Amino acid sequence: MTSLFTKSAKLVGQVVKYSALCYCGAYCVSEYIFDFTLCTGPSMLPTIQERDIVLTEHITTRFLFNIKRGDIVIIKSPTDPKQFLCKRVLGLECDQIPQETSWKFLKTTKYIPLGHVWLQGDNQNNSTDSRTFGPVPFGLIRGRAFFRVWPWSSIGWLDR
Repeated sequence: MTSLFTKSAKLVGQVVKYSALCYCGAYCVSEYIFDFTLCTGPSMLPTIQERDIVLTEHITTRFLFNIKRGDIVIIKSPTDPKQFLCKRVLGLECDQIPQETSWKFLKTTKYIPLGHVWLQGDNQNNSTDSRTFGPVPFGLIRGRAFFRVWPWSSIGWLDR
């Protein structure tokens, strides 16, 4: 009887150990290398459609800090940290972004401070972005979207 109990305890211990290793491995991959992101909302139309799933890599944003103009990034919302947004990088730190005011004949420029980027949705008429909440700190960038995996009919690289 003791031997059956000992074998069962060893088996349970092995299952727990390998489950913990698998969980930790999956967590590290999704947090530091890549993961999948479901995109909702119309702000990135026509590039990313409602309910597209994109592959998001984290190496560029976490280790290389190599974001370029035209990259599509996933960020934590500056106004609601529980929400993630998908936007395109239009300006980098120290850039000046021309802005329209409510009077069409009056234009201003926004300066992007160090450690920030300027993000806008491709569907500018239906996007809450840096025009609303201003430059976004690098720390809110979660990853760079680069490949659409769903729907199957649209699978492929995302345009820069």
